Amino acid sequence: MAASVELEAQPLNLELLPTDPLLLILSFLDYKDLISCCFVSRRLNQVSSHDPLWRRHCKRYWLLSEAEKTRRNQSWKAIAVHIYSDLGRYIKYYATLKKAWDDLEKYLEQRCPRMINSLKDSVQEDDLDIMEAQIGCKLPDDYRCSFRIHNGQKLVVPGLMGSMALSNHYRSEDLLDIDTATGGFQQRLGLKQCLPLTFCIHTGLSQYMALESVEGRNKYEIFYQCPDQMARNPSAIDMFITGNSYLEWFTSYVNNVVTGGYPIIRDQIFRYVHDKECVATTGDITVSVSTSFLPELSSVHPPHYFFTYRIRIEMSKDALPEKACQLDSRYWRITNAKGDVEEVQGPGVVGEFPIISPGRVYEYTSCTTFSTTSGYMEGYYTFHCLYYKDKFFNVTIPRFHMVCPTFKVSTARMMLSRNSFYSILQLNGTLSKYSEDQLSDPETSHNEYAVDEDEDSTDTDEYEDRRRVLEIPAPSGRCPRQT
Repeated sequence: MAASVELEAQPLNLELLPTDPLLLILSFLDYKDLISCCFVSRRLNQVSSHDPLWRRHCKRYWLLSEAEKTRRNQSWKAIAVHIYSDLGRYIKYYATLKKAWDDLEKYLEQRCPRMINSLKDSVQEDDLDIMEAQIGCKLPDDYRCSFRIHNGQKLVVPGLMGSMALSNHYRSEDLLDIDTATGGFQQRLGLKQCLPLTFCIHTGLSQYMALESVEGRNKYEIFYQCPDQMARNPSAIDMFITGNSYLEWFTSYVNNVVTGGYPIIRDQIFRYVHDKECVATTGDITVSVSTSFLPELSSVHPPHYFFTYRIRIEMSKDALPEKACQLDSRYWRITNAKGDVEEVQGPGVVGEFPIISPGRVYEYTSCTTFSTTSGYMEGYYTFHCLYYKDKFFNVTIPRFHMVCPTFKVSTARMMLSRNSFYSILQLNGTLSKYSEDQLSDPETSHNEYAVDEDEDSTDTDEYEDRRRVLEIPAPSGRCPRQT
């Protein structure tokens, strides 16, 4: 009995466990705890150095394969220690970003080889430290981590970050390397402490990342700039938000590419979004629609939101030959967010009268504008049979929605609005009726800032010369409609 009590009084000690159960316990530890065990005692140091324990961490955090271990000719622990000494600060982001880059390269290798060839090799820590010293701001670790894998790409066409083409407009965004991004770092009012991530050599369009929380932006927020056409102040720049962090922005884009969400057309990534519910079948003909928002042709002030849509018309390959038909006309019912409806009817599509036969696909691109931040379109095509020319029938176009991304209004406009409000109250002698809380700056957050105007939504296939909305105020009325 005394011996039993003595055994029960002894404290539990991991070092007294046999090797196999001790290794099993250590296999559940994270890398930090496993490293800590190496400094507890000689026994735990010896067991913690068991190579298979480090294999799991090398694969989880650094995505290393057995082939890579064989090539390095080192133990798993030696590899883990070496990589951690170089990339340890990025252990939170590295696996996610490395997988995104690997998936993107694998997907594009067969589809867009020119784009893969434009990617630049990784940079070193010293290069990123020099960049920080030059711009006077700290870079987020997820951004630094990505450029430790690939230093963006060369300024070429097509750009890695997506393209868009209309008859008189073309955009293709390159992912900037750190030298080009440093040269484009902004300190001017309206874009203070903003770093360009992308650049289009045709339009001059860039997506920026805010490195500090200034001028109404959140730190590390990513956006397209949109000059306020009505403020008469170059520092009044509204923002279409595209991401809340570099990690979210880059990985969500890659996911859309590798899952087929963004189609590959003529060796380029086109940023059309397709809703799987947006498909309608009439008889043997199926119509599907994908859409995209164009920030470079849009503005918040005045409210002018530009969308493009790509329509695919396909006849089943199992249809009978006598089902062949030709498109005669189109009918659209266009509804904006206020419920205003416009009906448009006209011959053909984009100046063409396509013939659809079994197994054949016809695709075209058109566009529309709204004075509200969202809207939808629906309608039908009228066809006639080629074998029975007096037989006409309608093919349904499914309803598809177009929604402007979240945007923020420039702080310059908010201050101007507030000062104008003060002036009006002073003129009316009613300033004293308002408290300071009522006159404080409103929150700049979402699409509530759209100004209601009587600009109609339109759909037309007529060509009109159209300058970029960033250069001149967006015109009211009809927009260009040609592929």
